[in-house]
Amino acid sequence: MAVQERAEMLQLSLDLWHPNCWTLEVTDDQDGGMYGHGAYTTDEGTAMGRFTMYGKTTADIQTLIDRARASSLTEMVSVAEHDYNTNPGQTGVSTPGNATKDVFVEFQSENSIDHSFVSRGFIYDGPVHIHGGREYWTVITHKERDLIDNDLASIQSEMNAEINVQQISPYQHARDPISEREVLSARQQEVLKLARSNGYYSYPRETTSRELASKLDISKTTFLEHLRKAEAKLLGPGTDE
Repeated sequence: MAVQERAEMLQLSLDLWHPNCWTLEVTDDQDGGMYGHGAYTTDEGTAMGRFTMYGKTTADIQTLIDRARASSLTEMVSVAEHDYNTNPGQTGVSTPGNATKDVFVEFQSENSIDHSFVSRGFIYDGPVHIHGGREYWTVITHKERDLIDNDLASIQSEMNAEINVQQISPYQHARDPISEREVLSARQQEVLKLARSNGYYSYPRETTSRELASKLDISKTTFLEHLRKAEAKLLGPGTDE
């Protein structure tokens, strides 16, 4: 009997939104954000998850905590006893902010979109990044491209969600997209994505920094400042911050 060859492992970078999600409600229009490290379902049918909240200041984080506690979509918010961490790298995930705080949140499991992905064979490939009222996931799967498209469409219909595929790459060759989200600020990610998608790095260039800046309604100088900082962080040691 012939052994059926498994499809190539693919890595997907996703940008998504879905209704009745407390993390999206809490981070919408806020400077800070959070990373979700996973959750489990309790005997009562709720879910308990660990999240790392981050911000430029501890006040940014406190605002997120207060909003989480005030949300009608959460059952309980427990804050870790340790002090605010002003060295985010020590949390196990590099964050865009200057301070972090771990929290444990209980919420209704029926409002989670996680099961829709896991039940269709998608595997998490790192923490979920939540900021600006959006979730950014990295998942891997053995499925063929057409099956992936069908599954994502089914999830959108099932959960009334919006799912945008930012990147699909062979897993063994993929540049880890979450590393950029861990290192760059939300604005730097936005500027870099705009530059890439509009051919700024093509040869010859398909657009100018002035044209891209106008799309974001910022000055050319401000656009280039964000872009150069993003490039310096991604290129590593030897570049300017």
